[in-house]
Amino acid sequence: MIFGRSDGVWLNEPQRWTAEGDSLQIVTDKATDFWRETHYGFNRDSGHFLGFPTGGAFTAELHVQGEFQELYDQAGIMVRIDAQHWVKAGIEFSDGRAMLASVLTDKRSDWTTAPYEHDASDFWVRATVDNGVLRLQVSADGKLWPLMRLAPFPRASSYLVGPMACTPERDGLKVLFTTFRLSSPLGRNLHDLS
Repeated sequence: MIFGRSDGVWLNEPQRWTAEGDSLQIVTDKATDFWRETHYGFNRDSGHFLGFPTGGAFTAELHVQGEFQELYDQAGIMVRIDAQHWVKAGIEFSDGRAMLASVLTDKRSDWTTAPYEHDASDFWVRATVDNGVLRLQVSADGKLWPLMRLAPFPRASSYLVGPMACTPERDGLKVLFTTFRLSSPLGRNLHDLS
């Protein structure tokens, strides 16, 4: 059982991972990534993702701990329909520092980054999907949840959601995921940060 559930499905299961109670620790394999076409012209669907099935509307939260040190080291949460429709969000190492990052893919990937002013080695991330809208939030303490991104997102009758990690330039990033929560959409006002 991982996160107290038995319905998780690996996409690109890492060679090294352990699960105990409410925690999942993985060590990334070499040259793993999720990306489609934009700027680089290639498609990558080799990142590590443990997806849990959910209906067409939900909120998912995840606590993430990792030491992001090399270019493109990344970990966080993924929401996925298929190889051409997904989002990943969390921390990614870029331009010499750990940054907030999200990639939204609807056949082609985009990429947004922003400085993260808290401890990037220990953060929380939340994804809410409801009525064709994606809301991403990040938290330093699991209590205050500022907005990270608001975007249209493809409607589906079901999604997979769960922890994601990749290291496009290396292997060996250790990431600890804990306190995964999956519920109906919170339905809170956009500026309600709870």
